[in-house]
Amino acid sequence: MLGSAEVVTFIATLDPEKAREFYEETLGLHFVKDDSFAMVFEMGKEPGVEGGGVPLRVVKVGTLLPHPFTVLGWNVADIMKTVTALAERGISFERYAWMKQDGMGVWTAPDGTRVAWFKDPDGNLLSVSQFA
Repeated sequence: MLGSAEVVTFIATLDPEKAREFYEETLGLHFVKDDSFAMVFEMGKEPGVEGGGVPLRVVKVGTLLPHPFTVLGWNVADIMKTVTALAERGISFERYAWMKQDGMGVWTAPDGTRVAWFKDPDGNLLSVSQFA
């Protein structure tokens, strides 16, 4: 039933101004529009190509309790290049005592998948992954 429906992702923010700067400027997502309920960005498409991306609705909320698990992630071709570029834009990667992470904060799973976690200005946990 929903197998062919367009996917829409949601994430919450208490501070739309900071969130827009983060998602648009820091992460490089394409800003689509802003209304009284949410800002909309488009992910997963080539710049300049109309349509085909996955919408991210950054919903404006009055209260927010960030989850301790990943709420949004990206599959990248080269995790070290991505982590380095994000770090150069001021992103700090999360460190977990129970995981063996490299100097950049990247964890390698037993199957070879590599993951790094970071937070947005509202404390939402995000990740980048390079699957094995």
